[in-house]
Amino acid sequence: MSTDDGPPAQTDGETVPLADGVDHQVAMVMDLNKCIGCQTCTVACKSLWTEGGGRDYMYWNNVETKPGEGYPRDWENSGGGWQSDEHSERRPGQIPSQEDYGDAWEFNHEEVMYDGSDSPLRPQSDPEWGPNWDEDQGAGEYPNSYYFYLPRICNHCTHPSCVEACPRKAIYKREEDGIVLIDQERCRGYRYCVEGCPYKKVYYNATKKTSEKCIFCYPRIEGEGPEGETFAPACAEDCPPQLRLVGFLDDEQGPIHKLVEEYEVALPLHPEYRTQPNVYYIPPFAPPQHSEDGETVDVDRIPRTYLEELFGEGVHDALDTIEREREKVDRGGESELLDMLTDTNPARKYRLEVFDDE
Repeated sequence: MSTDDGPPAQTDGETVPLADGVDHQVAMVMDLNKCIGCQTCTVACKSLWTEGGGRDYMYWNNVETKPGEGYPRDWENSGGGWQSDEHSERRPGQIPSQEDYGDAWEFNHEEVMYDGSDSPLRPQSDPEWGPNWDEDQGAGEYPNSYYFYLPRICNHCTHPSCVEACPRKAIYKREEDGIVLIDQERCRGYRYCVEGCPYKKVYYNATKKTSEKCIFCYPRIEGEGPEGETFAPACAEDCPPQLRLVGFLDDEQGPIHKLVEEYEVALPLHPEYRTQPNVYYIPPFAPPQHSEDGETVDVDRIPRTYLEELFGEGVHDALDTIEREREKVDRGGESELLDMLTDTNPARKYRLEVFDDE
């Protein structure tokens, strides 16, 4: 990763509310207009962190089709989070069943690839659900059907309900960057954290009898590469369309702060859970609907009411702002907002060393 980080980080400590005891908050913005559902991020995370050892069913990063039931199945209706903005009382939640995650089934590779069988490649069991089971189904009817892809990791929330749920205080936010981690020595596998997380991004390892989750690839951002290099999380670095930006929410010169706090086009997923996620999304655009005769109709293909269910009321202003900036560029003008969303320079996309001198 280049060390040309551009202007130094600046923060007045007031524009961005950080969690108590946290110096800076690392964050991620994902542009859903770039996601092609290739699952490269999922494979990168899986091969790095969750291969074997009770982790077969875990996908710390997953990409699900929306509208859809997601992973684990129907997670959006499983409870968790907070009852109010005061964060004094947790909202009751549920622990998904193993069936809602799906089995880590085996395929008949030996039979097809080595024994010369004419049988199709298929699971050796009879699965009924799994990660991205309803891929590309979406909603609507031809010719106005629609769907989009939603990558998900742990949100490393400012007010994580999983932290409050743990009676052992095994889950905590790191002081230096706000990453939420689980102390494997303290964890006893009670699974209150799984119940408490409304995004269901904490997983129980039945082999180790402890809970595990996305760690935001903290060894990579700490510079533990072969030559001490700093890298963004693997899901970001390995993404073919480069839809993710990574940095600090309180770095006022960085794209994360500008997209979230200034332009307000990067939005949290389900803000009504009141955990204040630090993973944000640029909401998706789509062509307008068409009539049966193939004529363009001035109706949103992806209903804004559905996007509002996902990203809150701010999605309307966010989409309108991006549309205005696009029109400005079409007229020959310049747009800092679109420049940030189309930037391919890693030093500007992944600003992870701006506070190193503190």
